Amino acid sequence: MKSFAYVRAGSVQEATEAYAAHPGARYLGGGTNLVDLMKLGVERPAALVDVTRLPLDEVEELPDGGLRIGAMVRNSDLAAHPAVRDRWPALSQALLAGASGQLRNAATTGGNLLQRTRCPYFQDLTKPCNKRVPGSGCGAREGVHRDHAVLGHSAHCIATHPSDMAVALAALDARIELYGPEGARSLPADGFHRLPGDHPERDTEIRPGELITGVLLPAATAGLPSLYRKARDRASYAFALASVAAVLHTGDGVVDRVGIAFGALAHRPWRARKAEEALLGAAPTTAAFEHAVDLELAAAEPLRDNAYKVPLARRLALDVLNRLAPPATP
Repeated sequence: MKSFAYVRAGSVQEATEAYAAHPGARYLGGGTNLVDLMKLGVERPAALVDVTRLPLDEVEELPDGGLRIGAMVRNSDLAAHPAVRDRWPALSQALLAGASGQLRNAATTGGNLLQRTRCPYFQDLTKPCNKRVPGSGCGAREGVHRDHAVLGHSAHCIATHPSDMAVALAALDARIELYGPEGARSLPADGFHRLPGDHPERDTEIRPGELITGVLLPAATAGLPSLYRKARDRASYAFALASVAAVLHTGDGVVDRVGIAFGALAHRPWRARKAEEALLGAAPTTAAFEHAVDLELAAAEPLRDNAYKVPLARRLALDVLNRLAPPATP
């Protein structure tokens, strides 16, 4: 293994300063993805800035009814938190659908957002991969791509983002809090991850040296009906073939609040804006749900071996929407 420096940070500012002082550094949280990639030789950091001792491990109720989740909160603790289970159940369900119990006990909120694709061409140093080595090509496009993207992919990359949690955060209008050389800022969870375009090596909109410090769940989606469903090859432990998170509320017989995000279909959690626009103000009927979901998935461009993802995602979405607002009329 390549040697690297190690720094244990005592504060957020100390962490970002240590990162800046070591070009090629990586932040180390739960390590459940980074360490695996280091073993494979995909990640070769010059330094690890250990952020596990930072005071970012609390879940804080906010006066306005929102929730702030520290970046070091463990996935298992977040899934079991009473406020999350009661008021943002899709997030708890998504967390429990991800990884194994052992991994959830180690993985962190911030690390979950930064985990990299599980595309086998990315992890195999003998194969071309534009995400790992820009300009080297994409082995998956003409190779084995059953699990790859059907939405938003490019000629340079067809990898999907693996997180379940991020899909729920996108649907629930969460925001990602960051701290870096230019100070503190936040991004909508929906805009945190990128589509591949010509630069698939860039997974997120995070700036160099920035550290995720927390996630903000807004009061606006607190207590609304929400669900997460995931289809995978085996129930015990597998990444999604397709997944859906949705929040939906009706008033006076029509949909007055909706958020829908698909997982495992694209390079990022795919916020279904077209479907949401079609549903707002509409009666929650089966026909309305079908029209909205079909409108969204019309943009899909499946490849040779993954066309199955489109009807699979459609069935998942319709099941979730019907559970959230059982149609009053056929």
